[in-house]
Amino acid sequence: MRKNYVKLPLLIAALYYAGNLHAQSTQDTVTQEQKIDEVVVIGYGSAKKVDLTSAITTVKAADIVKTPSGQATQSLQGKVAGVQIVANGSPGESPKMNIRGIHSLQGDNQPLYVVDGLFVNNIEFLNPNDIQDFTILKDASAASIYGVLAANGVVVITTKGGNYNRKAKISYDTYYGAQYANNVTKMANTEQFTNFALESGSQFEIDAIAAAIARYGRSRTNPNLPNVNTDWYDEALRIAPIQSHSLSVDGGSEKVAYSLGGNFFSQDGILDMKNGYERFNVRAKIDAKATDWLNVGAVINYTRGEKYDDESSAWSQIYYAVPVMPVFDPLFTEATVRPYADAQILGYRGHDNPFALMDNVDKLGIQRSTNFNAYAEVSLLPKELIFKTTLSYNNRNIDERLMELPYFVNSEKGFQRTLDNSTITRNNATYEDYIWDNTLTWNRSFGEHDITAMAGTSFADQSFKYLTMKGNFFEGSLFSRDNKSTWYINNTAEAGRFTSEGAPYRYYRTSYFGRLSYKFKDRYIVYGTLRNEGSNKFPNQKTINLPAVGVSWVLSEESFLKNVSWLNLLKIRGGWGKLANDGINASRPSTAFPVNSVFADTFVPAFQFTTYQDDVRREYTEETNIGLSTEFLNRRLTLEGDYFIKDTKSLVIPVFPTIGSEVSYKNVGTMRNRGYEISAGWRDKIGEDWGYSISGNFSHVENEITDLYGQAFIARGSGDFPQRLVVGQPIDVFYGYELDGVYQNQAEVNADPTAVYANTNQGAGTVKPGYFKYKDLNGDGKIDDSDRTYLGAPVPTYYYGGSIAVNYKTWDLSVAFYGQGGNVILNRARAEVIRTTGRNVDADFAINRWHGEGTTNEYVSSEGYRQSWNNQKLSDFWLQKGDFFRIQNIQVGYTLKTDGVPEMRFSLTADRPYMWTRSKNLMNPEVNNDGVNLDLYPTPSVVSIGYSIKF
Repeated sequence: MRKNYVKLPLLIAALYYAGNLHAQSTQDTVTQEQKIDEVVVIGYGSAKKVDLTSAITTVKAADIVKTPSGQATQSLQGKVAGVQIVANGSPGESPKMNIRGIHSLQGDNQPLYVVDGLFVNNIEFLNPNDIQDFTILKDASAASIYGVLAANGVVVITTKGGNYNRKAKISYDTYYGAQYANNVTKMANTEQFTNFALESGSQFEIDAIAAAIARYGRSRTNPNLPNVNTDWYDEALRIAPIQSHSLSVDGGSEKVAYSLGGNFFSQDGILDMKNGYERFNVRAKIDAKATDWLNVGAVINYTRGEKYDDESSAWSQIYYAVPVMPVFDPLFTEATVRPYADAQILGYRGHDNPFALMDNVDKLGIQRSTNFNAYAEVSLLPKELIFKTTLSYNNRNIDERLMELPYFVNSEKGFQRTLDNSTITRNNATYEDYIWDNTLTWNRSFGEHDITAMAGTSFADQSFKYLTMKGNFFEGSLFSRDNKSTWYINNTAEAGRFTSEGAPYRYYRTSYFGRLSYKFKDRYIVYGTLRNEGSNKFPNQKTINLPAVGVSWVLSEESFLKNVSWLNLLKIRGGWGKLANDGINASRPSTAFPVNSVFADTFVPAFQFTTYQDDVRREYTEETNIGLSTEFLNRRLTLEGDYFIKDTKSLVIPVFPTIGSEVSYKNVGTMRNRGYEISAGWRDKIGEDWGYSISGNFSHVENEITDLYGQAFIARGSGDFPQRLVVGQPIDVFYGYELDGVYQNQAEVNADPTAVYANTNQGAGTVKPGYFKYKDLNGDGKIDDSDRTYLGAPVPTYYYGGSIAVNYKTWDLSVAFYGQGGNVILNRARAEVIRTTGRNVDADFAINRWHGEGTTNEYVSSEGYRQSWNNQKLSDFWLQKGDFFRIQNIQVGYTLKTDGVPEMRFSLTADRPYMWTRSKNLMNPEVNNDGVNLDLYPTPSVVSIGYSIKF
């Protein structure tokens, strides 16, 4: 990857030429956002904010660009009630967004993104500086107009455009920053690990420490320790640069408005290997008044991203690697490419050196995206009857070249990747979408009556193609590690090549939809939509109807409240809607495959048929939302609240077969998400020079499985770490044993019937002092499967965010925070250590281990740590609280506005500088929906300096 980094002296020299594209005074922002007639984007149109009946939130550009990231979605974290963002620290990876909980067991539960009318499932192609605002349609009454793609909510994005009758404005925006790992897990050092090993009672562990002393010498400070003390996280993590440069020009004449821009973004990963991301983006947007009755416009975006992916398994190896071994061992004199130290030389089972993996892979992926949207708007009756036709095209191509390169350390223990085990994998995927929308909108006012009616049609063509090839190199081939021109499939062994076309598809959708909105006296509003949609994806369900209704009552317009001076807005909202999920797998076709047999020395060909009987249709979700919107004290104080119930009524679940052993999938389950959201904000000025604002939001979501078609439970997770779907519990609840402390002495062991039963029936010494004491939940005097219970769910039940901003003249300061909790996380990295002796443990465990009566009632002993009584049962010891609080962003800015000088802005930003968490040794408590912490790329903290200028 190019090292095209801007050095700090050059940045300082460029202060006179840099600034922020979006710079504007805090008071300007306050004025704009507090207008009661503010217009927001809704499905296939727009509406005044005061007229909304649904749960809709808008985030402006000024809040988006504060986060130094290549992924604009990440800037929403903590800013919108009801929206959970799960960040990913790997360069180029998109964060995950969950709107009001998890709705399906299949798919990724991600919302639909509508970018200037273009439907996409992610916005990794989009430059954050090009975004004017995000509008999040959270409830079904707002989202159902978009059909089957909107089951998980909708994010409508409007990009920046030009302005009519305005001179050209040139803007340049840049930032440069340093990323670093925060909250790094502290692993046991050599002294702690040695003590832990010697206390284990394992001769294998004791011999390994002696072997480390023999190979690397004795410590000068403590001769009982090896003369090596490797901090593998310190070795594997680095400070990595991040930078962005955006240049744009926009303006317009009386008839044409235009906006042109380009962006270069670069981010290296904090994992010290070939790991990083670069993206180049160009965009053009034009709107034109062709005639008095015709407006036309188009926007085109081209993006090329180049990503070197990390070696994900390196994260667990970093955790496991023992501190009594160095990174490199000079005694391996014949090693190539580097003399990686080998834990097997010390007697351990695995090699456990992450650098052998990190240094010998080359995972290049190139993504090219072309997005195009064009529209024509015809005014059939001026300001009353408008026809609009829109054509969108989206093409995304991903080309990957994944290399596993050869290396050699020692042949005695097999620590090598030979040439014939070195592979190249080529993947090529192409996504292509066409959407043609046509709408006819009628607006009419009759005295105190306002009516808006819209009818439309939509046709979509969505396709996917995939091709993968894999081959192994061989001695005598043209392959050379140092010559990338030889890194091709043609240089692999022809007999062992693998080729697959994956599962290509092509789906069509035809839709008819309409919306009717009626308002009386600016206080009573009724809203209804209906969408009929059909596609070829589900042959047994060709068309569906998705209705939605909404009502609101603006009480502040009533005579008994209209003259209340401190009340500006009081509105009650209510809505109901039906959604359908198109992102699930269709029914699998019944297939036959050959089964050849031999009877009486005679070859007999035969066929075996699958026994599953899938019957899959779209999943339906119905949602009811009740909300309150208020503004007080000259709109300085705002308050929004919503309560919702969201039922997935045809959840696709596996069903035990009546014939055969293969599981079938059917729409026979149900699941509920319900909760509430609260958002509040206060803005004010103190005199002429000071201004400030305070905002916050809190969301509570309860998930519950409500029906499994009579099945007692559905097993999820893995065999060693079971999770379940069970009626009355949240999705993927962990299922295991509750602890009641640690046995402190032999008398306590002898007094516990469960320990006596285990020592009598499972062998003497099964339970000892320092071992876990489990709760006998059924009281039968023994610990077995019937004592398992539900230990917590992986999905957070609450999340919150907020910000405080202060401005003084041309200076401004903002602080944002974010947090979540109510969930548990399986620390699988810690739990996996129990499968193989000799791997390192975290310092928290090593320090607080049980090593004598009264030392702890929470941690097992070193000896017990390796025994099946303690380590082959999923218990709440391996689960940790997922609660955390994080300072999300701190930014100090100065805006220079002087006559005769271009407007400039300078900023200093600290992104994610601090996090408090209840988990004691998790580097990153932000995990996926399964709640498992293993091989997760930590989200880095960033310190950056930014500049912008506008001419």
